Amino acid sequence: MNMSARAAQLAEQRRPFVHARVVRAQPPTSAHPGDEAILLQDGTIEGFVGGQCAQNSVRSVGLDALQSNESVLLRVLPDGGVDFPDAPGASVVVNPCLSGGAMEIFLEPQVPAPLLVLSGGTPIADALADVIDLLGFTVQRNDSTDVLDPESLRGVTAVVLASHGGPESESIRAALDAGVGYIGLVASRTRGAAVLAELDLGEAERARIHTPVGLWIGARTASEIAVSIAAELIKALRLEGLLVTNSARAEAPIQVTDPVCGMTVVVGEETPHLELGGEDYWFCSTGCRTAYAAQLGGA
Repeated sequence: MNMSARAAQLAEQRRPFVHARVVRAQPPTSAHPGDEAILLQDGTIEGFVGGQCAQNSVRSVGLDALQSNESVLLRVLPDGGVDFPDAPGASVVVNPCLSGGAMEIFLEPQVPAPLLVLSGGTPIADALADVIDLLGFTVQRNDSTDVLDPESLRGVTAVVLASHGGPESESIRAALDAGVGYIGLVASRTRGAAVLAELDLGEAERARIHTPVGLWIGARTASEIAVSIAAELIKALRLEGLLVTNSARAEAPIQVTDPVCGMTVVVGEETPHLELGGEDYWFCSTGCRTAYAAQLGGA
């Protein structure tokens, strides 16, 4: 599998992922320096950076790195002493599954820039486009009065309607159906309420709609209103959990603890599993699963 081509494909689809590359390996490990893989948001690993136990460590630490959007050097060490050079600032995982070797894997999250779809050709829309561009967002202008197409909103971070009229309720419904997490309507409190009254909104849907849009800072001019909207978007992204992309809004992978070795394990279709007495147990490897079954069988 060509990791560079796959990374380019995911970037084009605005799908966040982590690029993992083995930078150091000490035998006996199955991976070698230069081996690489891609970790997706659902915990899927494409490529090769070691056996099943090493991959569990990559999943756990990589998903955290994806959430924080910060690169990390992962040191996967066996249970016991090992002559392996220190790496200040690295994330260290003691992996009892390893057979005596050690690895360092660089995990680099790739998160697309926030994408704002901005509808309207008004002075507020023009000012907001300038402010958002300074913040590093990608801006997609839509100056027509047509209803937004839900399919065109896949992967979009936010939609702001600044047209002062037109089919606003229909565009809001399209953004809701597309899974957009932030929808702003430039309108007075009275007109905004009238537009929303045309929609049959659930509580969760209403929470995604901001009207009057923007933080209250006493803004009056187009530029000041644009700053207030940008500030509210930053607050939603940094403090309220707004996702940069809505292309993968599935629930985050479940992480549990292996009852044998204590490793953090991401639950997936291929995770070794055991059901006993109506309880589910997941393991880092088939070895831990066999050991646990034997332990209970001898109890």
